[in-house]
Amino acid sequence: MNLILTVLEIVTPVFLLALVGFTWVKTGHEYRLEFVTKLTMTLSVPALIFTALVKADIDPAALTALSLASVVAYGAVTIVAYLVIKVLKLDIRTYLAPLIFGNTGNLGLPLALFAFGQTGLSYAVVVFAVMALWSFTFGVYVTAGGGSPAKAFKEPLVWATALGALFLWQGWTLPSFAMNTLELLGQIAIPLMLITLGVAVARLRPHGLGRAAIIAIGKVVLCAGIAAIAGFAFDLAPEPFAVLVVQIATPVAVTSYMLAEKYGADSDTVAALVVSSTLLSVLYLPFLLAIVI
Repeated sequence: MNLILTVLEIVTPVFLLALVGFTWVKTGHEYRLEFVTKLTMTLSVPALIFTALVKADIDPAALTALSLASVVAYGAVTIVAYLVIKVLKLDIRTYLAPLIFGNTGNLGLPLALFAFGQTGLSYAVVVFAVMALWSFTFGVYVTAGGGSPAKAFKEPLVWATALGALFLWQGWTLPSFAMNTLELLGQIAIPLMLITLGVAVARLRPHGLGRAAIIAIGKVVLCAGIAAIAGFAFDLAPEPFAVLVVQIATPVAVTSYMLAEKYGADSDTVAALVVSSTLLSVLYLPFLLAIVI
């Protein structure tokens, strides 16, 4: 009973804030999604990543192990997802990115913070950074049917991760006024990301929710299973192991829909995957957390 209450305390704020965004749009209020997304991804999230790493009281070797486990897990998910799509004769441009990339930012970071505190957030930032780098390179390449992977290195969150890791490794920090400013900027990221998730779901135009739900369940099983194997292989401690599994098993990222819309893939199908997997996550994320906590 105590475990159930603990899990509910973790996941309820996440979905309530997403519900705020969903309700806000459905009741006719304005929400400038493009502006808020650019604000969070350009300023707030990089500040959150940098300060989380600089302040992290974690052995750099543990972060290295988690980074390697994340890379291996995403590599394995990519290969298996590609093979499954080929066997089922689905469209690579439409389905591959959604099956690989979860909502490790909007959903995963808040979950890690509520479940494991500041240390868990630091671990989650590492998984998020690996996902973001792979998404901005391979994800864009696949969805667009080509393009330059070098675009990823123009993203502020990539540089924030690199600088944060360097500061953590060297034991450096910034003057108090600079750290306080970055912390304030980073604090707006999590509530804004959750509200934006609700807004994005409210505005999607899904098509074929039944089929999408089946695929979404397959994604959860695939991603959680591979993440667990990678965690065992790299002998991760319980907390980074739990963060790795939960992060990689998060529902389909809204960015997958944005990429599909931008590059001419079947965006309505991707929207269905986002909506169905996000709704299913209300059920499976508490169950997954109960297992790994």
